[in-house]
Amino acid sequence: MADDSYEEECDYLFKAVLIGDSAVGKSNLLSRFSNDEFRLDSKPTIGVEFAYRNVKIADKIIKAQIWDTAGQERFRAITSSYYRGALGALLVYDITRRATFDNVKKWLRELREFGNLDMVVVLVGNKCDLGQSREVDEEEGKNLAESEGLCFMETSALENLNVEAAFLQMIGKIHEITSQKCLEAKTNETRTSLQRGKEIISIDEVTATKQQYSTCCYK
Repeated sequence: MADDSYEEECDYLFKAVLIGDSAVGKSNLLSRFSNDEFRLDSKPTIGVEFAYRNVKIADKIIKAQIWDTAGQERFRAITSSYYRGALGALLVYDITRRATFDNVKKWLRELREFGNLDMVVVLVGNKCDLGQSREVDEEEGKNLAESEGLCFMETSALENLNVEAAFLQMIGKIHEITSQKCLEAKTNETRTSLQRGKEIISIDEVTATKQQYSTCCYK
Protein backbone atom coordinates (compact mmCIF):
# COMPACT_ATOMS: atom_id res chain seq x y z
CA MET A 1 0.00 0.00 0.00
CA ALA A 2 2.90 2.33 0.64
CA ASP A 3 6.39 3.05 -0.57
CA ASP A 4 8.74 4.74 1.87
CA SER A 5 11.15 5.99 -0.79
CA TYR A 6 11.53 9.73 -0.34
CA GLU A 7 12.95 10.08 -3.83
CA GLU A 8 10.10 8.37 -5.65
CA GLU A 9 8.21 10.77 -7.87
CA CYS A 10 4.71 11.53 -6.68
CA ASP A 11 1.51 12.75 -8.33
CA TYR A 12 0.37 14.71 -5.28
CA LEU A 13 1.93 16.16 -2.15
CA PHE A 14 -0.57 16.35 0.72
CA LYS A 15 0.25 18.23 3.90
CA ALA A 16 -1.54 17.14 7.08
CA VAL A 17 -1.16 17.86 10.79
CA LEU A 18 -1.43 15.87 14.02
CA ILE A 19 -3.01 17.92 16.80
CA GLY A 20 -4.30 17.34 20.32
CA ASP A 21 -3.21 17.62 23.96
CA SER A 22 0.27 16.69 25.08
CA ALA A 23 0.99 12.98 25.72
CA VAL A 24 -2.03 11.62 23.83
CA GLY A 25 0.35 9.66 21.56
CA LYS A 26 0.62 11.84 18.44
CA SER A 27 4.35 11.22 17.94
CA ASN A 28 3.99 7.46 18.30
CA LEU A 29 1.07 7.42 15.87
CA LEU A 30 3.28 9.20 13.33
CA SER A 31 6.35 7.02 13.92
CA ARG A 32 4.17 3.91 13.67
CA PHE A 33 2.68 5.11 10.38
CA SER A 34 5.90 6.42 8.81
CA ASN A 35 8.47 3.87 10.08
CA ASP A 36 6.43 1.19 11.87
CA GLU A 37 8.14 2.12 15.13
CA PHE A 38 6.88 2.65 18.68
CA ARG A 39 8.92 4.35 21.41
CA LEU A 40 8.04 3.64 25.03
CA ASP A 41 10.40 6.44 26.08
CA SER A 42 8.85 8.98 23.67
CA LYS A 43 9.40 12.55 24.86
CA PRO A 44 7.11 15.57 24.32
CA THR A 45 7.46 17.20 20.90
CA ILE A 46 9.24 20.56 21.00
CA GLY A 47 7.56 22.89 18.51
CA VAL A 48 6.91 20.91 15.31
CA GLU A 49 8.37 17.81 13.66
CA PHE A 50 7.37 16.07 10.45
CA ALA A 51 7.69 12.84 8.50
CA TYR A 52 6.92 11.65 4.98
CA ARG A 53 5.35 8.51 3.63
CA ASN A 54 4.38 7.62 0.07
CA VAL A 55 0.98 6.01 -0.38
CA LYS A 56 -0.59 4.59 -3.54
CA ILE A 57 -4.28 5.35 -4.01
CA ALA A 58 -5.91 4.15 -7.21
CA ASP A 59 -3.14 4.75 -9.78
CA LYS A 60 -1.67 7.79 -8.04
CA ILE A 61 1.40 8.07 -5.79
CA ILE A 62 0.69 10.47 -2.93
CA LYS A 63 3.46 11.82 -0.74
CA ALA A 64 1.92 12.48 2.66
CA GLN A 65 3.79 15.14 4.62
CA ILE A 66 2.59 14.78 8.21
CA TRP A 67 3.43 17.50 10.75
CA ASP A 68 3.47 16.47 14.42
CA THR A 69 2.64 19.50 16.55
CA ALA A 70 3.38 20.11 20.22
CA GLY A 71 0.40 19.88 22.55
CA GLN A 72 1.75 22.21 25.23
CA GLU A 73 0.11 25.63 25.52
CA ARG A 74 3.42 27.52 25.23
CA PHE A 75 3.93 26.25 21.68
CA ARG A 76 0.46 27.14 20.38
CA ALA A 77 1.57 30.33 18.58
CA ILE A 78 4.18 28.30 16.68
CA THR A 79 2.07 25.28 15.84
CA SER A 80 -1.07 27.14 14.72
CA SER A 81 0.89 28.63 11.80
CA TYR A 82 1.47 25.10 10.47
CA TYR A 83 -2.27 24.60 9.95
CA ARG A 84 -2.16 26.87 6.90
CA GLY A 85 -1.94 24.84 3.74
CA ALA A 86 -2.80 21.60 5.53
CA LEU A 87 -5.40 19.53 3.68
CA GLY A 88 -6.05 17.15 6.55
CA ALA A 89 -5.70 16.68 10.29
CA LEU A 90 -5.75 13.88 12.82
CA LEU A 91 -7.23 15.32 16.01
CA VAL A 92 -6.09 12.97 18.78
CA TYR A 93 -7.28 12.40 22.33
CA ASP A 94 -6.39 9.76 24.93
CA ILE A 95 -9.31 7.46 25.82
CA THR A 96 -7.89 7.08 29.36
CA ARG A 97 -7.87 10.84 30.07
CA ARG A 98 -11.24 12.58 29.78
CA ALA A 99 -9.64 16.04 29.92
CA THR A 100 -7.99 15.38 26.52
CA PHE A 101 -11.41 14.54 25.07
CA ASP A 102 -13.00 17.62 26.64
CA ASN A 103 -10.34 19.74 24.89
CA VAL A 104 -11.20 18.38 21.44
CA LYS A 105 -13.63 21.22 20.73
CA LYS A 106 -10.98 23.78 21.66
CA TRP A 107 -8.56 22.20 19.17
CA LEU A 108 -11.31 22.05 16.57
CA ARG A 109 -12.03 25.77 16.94
CA GLU A 110 -8.34 26.55 16.49
CA LEU A 111 -8.13 24.28 13.46
CA ARG A 112 -11.13 25.95 11.83
CA GLU A 113 -9.77 29.40 12.61
CA PHE A 114 -6.32 28.86 11.08
CA GLY A 115 -6.89 25.95 8.66
CA ASN A 116 -8.64 25.47 5.31
CA LEU A 117 -12.44 25.39 5.38
CA ASP A 118 -12.60 22.05 3.55
CA MET A 119 -9.86 20.36 5.59
CA VAL A 120 -10.45 16.64 6.19
CA VAL A 121 -10.44 15.95 9.94
CA VAL A 122 -10.30 12.50 11.54
CA LEU A 123 -11.05 12.35 15.28
CA VAL A 124 -8.81 9.69 16.82
CA GLY A 125 -9.28 8.09 20.24
CA ASN A 126 -5.81 6.70 20.92
CA LYS A 127 -4.56 4.10 23.46
CA CYS A 128 -7.55 1.79 23.05
CA ASP A 129 -5.27 -1.04 24.24
CA LEU A 130 -5.76 0.41 27.75
CA GLY A 131 -9.45 -0.46 27.84
CA GLN A 132 -9.36 -1.20 31.59
CA SER A 133 -8.42 2.46 32.22
CA ARG A 134 -10.93 3.90 29.75
CA GLU A 135 -12.57 7.21 30.70
CA VAL A 136 -14.15 8.00 27.30
CA ASP A 137 -16.55 5.52 25.71
CA GLU A 138 -16.17 4.81 22.01
CA GLU A 139 -19.78 5.87 21.50
CA GLU A 140 -18.95 9.34 22.90
CA GLY A 141 -16.19 9.74 20.32
CA LYS A 142 -18.50 8.63 17.52
CA ASN A 143 -21.25 11.00 18.61
CA LEU A 144 -18.90 13.99 18.83
CA ALA A 145 -17.42 13.21 15.41
CA GLU A 146 -20.89 12.89 13.89
CA SER A 147 -22.09 16.19 15.39
CA GLU A 148 -19.00 18.03 14.09
CA GLY A 149 -18.91 16.36 10.66
CA LEU A 150 -15.65 14.48 11.31
CA CYS A 151 -14.45 10.98 10.55
CA PHE A 152 -13.76 8.84 13.64
CA MET A 153 -11.55 5.92 14.65
CA GLU A 154 -10.05 4.45 17.82
CA THR A 155 -6.40 3.43 17.58
CA SER A 156 -3.51 1.91 19.48
CA ALA A 157 -0.04 3.03 18.47
CA LEU A 158 1.40 0.42 20.86
CA GLU A 159 -0.42 -2.51 19.26
CA ASN A 160 -0.51 -0.90 15.78
CA LEU A 161 -4.30 -1.11 15.73
CA ASN A 162 -6.12 1.05 13.16
CA VAL A 163 -3.12 3.42 12.83
CA GLU A 164 -2.71 2.73 9.11
CA ALA A 165 -6.47 2.87 8.63
CA ALA A 166 -6.81 6.29 10.32
CA PHE A 167 -4.10 7.92 8.18
CA LEU A 168 -5.31 6.26 4.98
CA GLN A 169 -8.88 7.33 5.67
CA MET A 170 -7.70 10.93 5.87
CA ILE A 171 -5.41 10.70 2.82
CA GLY A 172 -8.06 8.89 0.77
CA LYS A 173 -10.66 11.54 1.57
CA ILE A 174 -8.22 14.34 0.66
CA HIS A 175 -7.51 12.59 -2.65
CA GLU A 176 -11.24 12.29 -3.32
CA ILE A 177 -11.82 16.01 -2.71
CA THR A 178 -8.71 17.03 -4.70
CA SER A 179 -9.73 14.85 -7.65
CA GLN A 180 -13.21 16.35 -7.63
CA LYS A 181 -11.77 19.88 -7.60
CA CYS A 182 -9.43 19.06 -10.49
CA LEU A 183 -12.34 17.64 -12.47
CA GLU A 184 -14.46 20.73 -11.83
CA ALA A 185 -11.56 23.02 -12.77
CA LYS A 186 -11.04 21.16 -16.05
CA THR A 187 -14.75 21.29 -16.82
CA ASN A 188 -14.87 25.03 -16.17
CA GLU A 189 -11.72 25.54 -18.24
CA THR A 190 -13.24 23.63 -21.15
CA ARG A 191 -16.44 25.67 -20.96
CA THR A 192 -14.46 28.92 -20.86
CA SER A 193 -12.35 27.83 -23.85
CA LEU A 194 -15.45 26.95 -25.83
CA GLN A 195 -17.06 30.28 -25.02
CA ARG A 196 -13.91 32.17 -25.98
CA GLY A 197 -13.68 30.12 -29.15
CA LYS A 198 -17.18 31.13 -30.15
CA GLU A 199 -16.39 34.78 -29.57
CA ILE A 200 -13.26 34.63 -31.70
CA ILE A 201 -15.12 32.94 -34.54
CA SER A 202 -17.86 35.51 -34.31
CA ILE A 203 -15.37 38.40 -34.42
CA ASP A 204 -13.44 36.84 -37.29
CA GLU A 205 -16.62 36.42 -39.33
CA VAL A 206 -17.59 40.06 -38.83
CA THR A 207 -14.08 41.25 -39.68
CA ALA A 208 -13.95 39.10 -42.81
CA THR A 209 -17.35 40.45 -43.99
CA LYS A 210 -16.23 44.04 -43.49
CA GLN A 211 -13.03 43.44 -45.46
CA GLN A 212 -14.94 41.92 -48.37
CA TYR A 213 -17.42 44.80 -48.36
CA SER A 214 -14.66 47.40 -48.36
CA THR A 215 -12.89 45.74 -51.27
CA CYS A 216 -16.09 45.71 -53.31
CA CYS A 217 -16.75 49.36 -52.61
CA TYR A 218 -13.34 50.48 -53.82
CA LYS A 219 -13.51 48.59 -57.09
